[in-house]
Amino acid sequence: MDDALTLGGSVPPFESEATGGPVRMADLAGRKVVLYFYPKDSTPGCTTETREFGDASADFAAAGSVVFGISRDSLSSHQRFKDALGIPFELISDPDETLCALFGVMKMKNLYGKQVRGVERSTFIVDADGRLAHEWRGVKVPGHVAEVLERVRAM
Repeated sequence: MDDALTLGGSVPPFESEATGGPVRMADLAGRKVVLYFYPKDSTPGCTTETREFGDASADFAAAGSVVFGISRDSLSSHQRFKDALGIPFELISDPDETLCALFGVMKMKNLYGKQVRGVERSTFIVDADGRLAHEWRGVKVPGHVAEVLERVRAM
């Protein structure tokens, strides 16, 4: 479902399990929401990206936004990852790929010469009115968090 959401379109209400309990899109109305999808807890690129979002979390909060990391990992894996890095925001577990499908982040990727289905590193900003305001797909980690923060501040 690569075209499940379009820029400027409303993000449907959803509820997902996260490290701090359920996350409901409806409860986030009036705030800018940063959702970053990453392939796997405790892997090099995902660790760097998550650490950088964590380091910038006060800046995101000052800009009126809340950040959530999302992967297919279990809540227990997320909690270990969060604790190991001292991450101040919640990680959403999406083992059934509901949010992955909604945001169209599942892709065929090359891994050691084999085609595998996995999460394409992607980030989305949902504005205070619940509309998809910006998206980055096929993210490269260096400089990405700063770019997202700049965009959130400009909103």
